Amino acid sequence: MKSKADAVIIGGGVIGLAIAYNLAKKGMDDIVVLEREYLGSGATGRCGAGIRQQWGTEMNCRLARKSMDIFENMNELLETKMDIELKQQGYLLLAFSDKEMEQFRKNLELQARENIPSREVTPEEAKEIVPHLNIDDVAGGTFCPTDGHANPFLVVKAYEDAARRLGVEINTFTEAIDITKEAGRITGVQTDKGFIATDKVVNAAGGYSCQIGEMVGLDLPVKPERHEILVTERVEPFQGPMVMSFSYNIYCQQTPGGPFLMGFGDPDEPASFNRKSSWHFLEEMARKTYKLLPPLGELRVVRQWAGLYNITPDRQPIITESKEVPGFYMAIGFSGHGFMIAPMTGILMAEMILGEDLSLDINLDLERFEKGDLILEPSVV
Repeated sequence: MKSKADAVIIGGGVIGLAIAYNLAKKGMDDIVVLEREYLGSGATGRCGAGIRQQWGTEMNCRLARKSMDIFENMNELLETKMDIELKQQGYLLLAFSDKEMEQFRKNLELQARENIPSREVTPEEAKEIVPHLNIDDVAGGTFCPTDGHANPFLVVKAYEDAARRLGVEINTFTEAIDITKEAGRITGVQTDKGFIATDKVVNAAGGYSCQIGEMVGLDLPVKPERHEILVTERVEPFQGPMVMSFSYNIYCQQTPGGPFLMGFGDPDEPASFNRKSSWHFLEEMARKTYKLLPPLGELRVVRQWAGLYNITPDRQPIITESKEVPGFYMAIGFSGHGFMIAPMTGILMAEMILGEDLSLDINLDLERFEKGDLILEPSVV
């Protein structure tokens, strides 16, 4: 392991690896990634694998739209022949009240300004898109045909390979245990395998980002929260889009290999590092799915798991350098949608670290929480 680096990135998920790759691509020489388990073992490898552009805030729409461009051209950009299993058969978002449809229409206006090809659908049109959908209580919805799915582990592998080719050192099963400072500035990272001198550290530690913040004396406005998912047996393809509802609280898609993958967010889930599965989730997930998508009740569940959302008060990420601790950068608080906006996050964070003008006009700093200047993202499960 290197004893000195231009930048140390803590977190070997898709966010950390995308940042490492983009820094190396822009010419930074000595970059080290630290991952305390295996690559993608945190939120990336436990996510729902969906990629959508239908958001309710301008910044999330911009990040998602640009990230989708990268997903669509990932083989060429990362110089890989790996199939990341990109499947663009859309997201069907369902509303269950007139009030929710009003919010959807506002979102559509915002998405149109960002050139996102989403549109409103009636309940009957929603059923044409997903014929086995129960539309008894559905008030309407929106559909974006270019939203879809990608395999998180294969995307991680594509970024890992591209970063290694450019000289990035990636250390798995290596834990950051302290960050040292002198006169308020970063001087290095102490790991369980040795010390790395550096003046730049990137916190990309997902659900554990608050612990990394404590190492430099920052009380970050993020919390870890368990979210559970299950996967069914493989069956012949019969559902193209991801079906999702924020008020009914569900997402469900058929992945390219045939299994269905689905989850929901428990509103009573406390902040914790708990990654254990529960019977409560299995029972509630089955009830929700059987009512909305009845044929899925015949499928057998083969596995369930849990991962950690890293949640901010406004459900939008923090992508910035600390003003209190120069040299300490953060790409955290993605609130459940880090995978789908990782490609653009990697570019923006690399630009910030190198002092370049940002290629996308965003402001996702820490100060918005102190000022109470929050713009709440309404479109999250």
